[in-house]
Amino acid sequence: MSIDLPHNVLQTDLMASRMSQTVVRRPSLPLTAADEADLALLKESAPYLQALSRLAGQGLSEGEVTESVLLHAIFEAGLAAVRQLAESDGYGQVAVEYIADEAARRRLSRRRRPAWADEA
Repeated sequence: MSIDLPHNVLQTDLMASRMSQTVVRRPSLPLTAADEADLALLKESAPYLQALSRLAGQGLSEGEVTESVLLHAIFEAGLAAVRQLAESDGYGQVAVEYIADEAARRRLSRRRRPAWADEA
């Protein structure tokens, strides 16, 4: 399917207009037969496309999604999942350190003589 574009509009401008930043590179992506089947499912299944749209934070409409937009949405959704997991792991580490610090503070405070002990 070919789209007739004005002479001054590049085909990459269509995808770039759906993105919040300028496209700087279009790398190739090797796909397996299973990957192709998954892409077809995402593109043709409304529930899957809606889920991807929510995960990627993009408005994807059924029937209007090009392969490049679909792949970019998958990339955005995957990147968001990686960030979320990294943040979750980071918060978990902070919690472990806080609990360890709290236990150390309690041990130190138990060894101190209470302020009221000197009152006579």
